[in-house]
Amino acid sequence: MIARILATATTEIHIARRNLWVLIAVLLMVVFSLVLSAAGSAPTGALGADRLSVVVASLTSLSVYLVPLVALLMSFDAVAGEVERGTLPLLLTYPVARWEVLAGKMVAHTAILIVAILAGYGAAAVITIAADSAAVSGLGALWRLTWTSTLLGATFLGIGYALSSLARRASGAAGLAIGLWLGLVVLYDLGLLAAVVADDGGTFTTSVFPFALLANPADAFRLFNLTASQATAAASGVGGAAAVIPQWQSLFSVVVWPLLALGLAALAFRKVEP
Repeated sequence: MIARILATATTEIHIARRNLWVLIAVLLMVVFSLVLSAAGSAPTGALGADRLSVVVASLTSLSVYLVPLVALLMSFDAVAGEVERGTLPLLLTYPVARWEVLAGKMVAHTAILIVAILAGYGAAAVITIAADSAAVSGLGALWRLTWTSTLLGATFLGIGYALSSLARRASGAAGLAIGLWLGLVVLYDLGLLAAVVADDGGTFTTSVFPFALLANPADAFRLFNLTASQATAAASGVGGAAAVIPQWQSLFSVVVWPLLALGLAALAFRKVEP
């Protein structure tokens, strides 16, 4: 089983080497991380945190938007592309279970995502520590952000596979992926904030709102990192809820979501006919 998954992953990595999205993912992470490392540490003294921890708080806000987008761009045609190219029937003739095919694709795409994340966060860390050697105390926060960003990316990779299986056309899958990104990462929080304002401290704010945040993988990722960071004061808006939601709850959501997403993708892929 492991050998079949790794064989699929190796093939996907060879294909990805010719994919423009891989280069774009790395460049996006590096460029935006460098910009934030230069501009995100201005309030260090006011927050009472080391420079790198403040940069990590800024990178958290960036990653909530960028990591899911990059993951969806890499995964939206994982199944639909195979259908359009006519390679899916050949792929399914191999003695490999469908879930193993998806697992191999996720291993390959997650490895690529890790390269992009390490390149971006690593560049930010090097620049920050070079400017202030005391910033090394924030390396723990950076490491936490790195592995949680990987889990967030794996979640949206799985979601991308599910959308790709449902659409069966790359163009349709791309539209679904962008729509889902806008819904979960952008509009979801705006809707929650509007509901909180309208509720004015009522039942929704005290009982429903925390669970609504934990149900969204992007919000759970942000809450966990802000709760564990020394620079929580750098956050605003929905991120302010990090102070009242227990850290273990957001961590549980961050860890479980990749498994749920892969499970949903496997269910959707089972219904695809070559």
